[in-house]
Amino acid sequence: MSSAPRVVALAGGVGGSRLAHGLARALPEGALTVIVNTGDDLTHLGLRICPDLDTLMYTLSGLGDRARGWGLRDETFRAMEMVARYGGPTWFALGDQDLGTHLVRTARLGEGATLTQVTAELCERVGVRTPLLPMSDGERRTFIETTDGERLPFQDWLVGRRAAPRVARVTREGDG
Repeated sequence: MSSAPRVVALAGGVGGSRLAHGLARALPEGALTVIVNTGDDLTHLGLRICPDLDTLMYTLSGLGDRARGWGLRDETFRAMEMVARYGGPTWFALGDQDLGTHLVRTARLGEGATLTQVTAELCERVGVRTPLLPMSDGERRTFIETTDGERLPFQDWLVGRRAAPRVARVTREGDG
């Protein structure tokens, strides 16, 4: 029986990615598994976006933008410039490299792969050796109910509205 420690971390967002990065560096290889929040996931411009999974994957791969704590290093936003030109929604900016992640994820999910399978494939391609497991393969979404009576998807509230509307209640729904 191995005496090496096994650690399972629950993580989400920038803070969770920093924690996972520190644990991955401190623990022996293969000792860490990270279960990642998917309650903030959204469909935007027809693409399945998993902000917390992506932040963890980019951070652990070394491809992440360390200054911002999210997104990819040396990212450009030319595609979003065209989205704006066409009058499309630009409140959730997707970088050009980041779009590649979302395009592949959405296509693989459309082919019938699970989010766990797709995440493992993406992580392997960018050299992440720490297993990243979505908290669910189903869609489990977080909603913010504001004091003004609005019900907003979490990212719409956080990014689109810059977390300005006062929160009355947080709810979750979905099959995940």
